[in-house]
Amino acid sequence: MEQVLAGSFLDELPARLIGDKAYDSDKLDEKLAEKYDIELIAPNRRRRSKTQDGRKLRRYRRRWKVERLFAWMHNFRRLVTRWEYHIENFLGFVQLGCLHLLLSHL
Repeated sequence: MEQVLAGSFLDELPARLIGDKAYDSDKLDEKLAEKYDIELIAPNRRRRSKTQDGRKLRRYRRRWKVERLFAWMHNFRRLVTRWEYHIENFLGFVQLGCLHLLLSHL
């Protein structure tokens, strides 16, 4: 998780991260809150007590929209395998792919 946050090309880190059941860990919750000031939203695994209320998990239920976007982005070979050395070039191709998807669905 730390390598993903360190490799992020965002100017500032998000206030909340949404993960699946594999991210349900008290240690990870504490580490993200202390070190990065990030709230982790993840559903509880089986046989584990509830650690979050249902309001925060509503964001998790809308996660399919992001996963659908990633599935659409896999139609572009250049985005599936990152061929570009520079992050700016890769980001440009991601934006170009999103623009193509947006214009094709209008």
